[in-house]
Amino acid sequence: MSTAAMRAQMKTGKGFIAALDQSGGSTPKALRLYGIEESAYGSEDEMFDLIHAMRARIAQAPDFTGDKVIGAILFEMTMDRDIGGKPSAAYLWEERRVVPFLKVDKGLEAEENGVQLMKPMPGLDELLDRAVAQGVFGTKMRSVISAANKAGIDAIVAQQFEVGDQILAKGLCPILEPEVTITIADKAEAEDLLKTAILKHLDALPEGTEVMLKLSLPTKPGQYAELIAHPKVLRVVALSGGYGRDEANDLLSKNEGMIASFSRALTEGLSAQQSNEDFNATIGAAIDGIYRASIT
Repeated sequence: MSTAAMRAQMKTGKGFIAALDQSGGSTPKALRLYGIEESAYGSEDEMFDLIHAMRARIAQAPDFTGDKVIGAILFEMTMDRDIGGKPSAAYLWEERRVVPFLKVDKGLEAEENGVQLMKPMPGLDELLDRAVAQGVFGTKMRSVISAANKAGIDAIVAQQFEVGDQILAKGLCPILEPEVTITIADKAEAEDLLKTAILKHLDALPEGTEVMLKLSLPTKPGQYAELIAHPKVLRVVALSGGYGRDEANDLLSKNEGMIASFSRALTEGLSAQQSNEDFNATIGAAIDGIYRASIT
């Protein structure tokens, strides 16, 4: 797998990143939205079989290609399984020309100073080595900001960059995701503090180093223009954060240079009960709408 070709696609490719990385905690909800109730499976293994089948169905849809979907974020269990008879990461790149990423965080700590830091990741080096062996290009890890608290935001950004260094050392490109909760009253203030903290850490990175950023759709259009233009940022992507697809697309289209990395907004309207024809038409329309919002 060509890292240079993947990097070029992430840097200049037109399109968006599909987030197919629901973890153990969010999988039952994702399946329920897909029309599969918890009564349909009796164990965690069965649950993960069902969510993998959903992800594989999405990845094999005719419109799920690098023409509009330039990357996809996988859950660890997805990376370890096959799609279309190939290991998932290899299938995405070799068959669909979609750059594979891996979600590496282990969930969130309890809230402190208005933020939730990431839990420790004791097995991270081993996981990163497996990702490299599978041909994965980069990683993603999420923490959450729920107040415009400078101490909390400084801590969350410091942690993201600290773990990011560990990921960069393995030759992978980290997507740093300090998510701002979209419902908080002081969201705009939190986003100002967040941008300041990120710029400080970006400026301290060694020359030639590149990271990606995954940020909530900002309250002020163009809020992250400085980050998008920064020489050490490969790409800035947006999470939908609970907005419905139409609203998320509308907000995204007001932020030039920012592209989507949607999860729930991508799978909205998909159902296990749909015929392949209906399923492919629904995901095709979703991909087209998110693509158009991402290229504005």
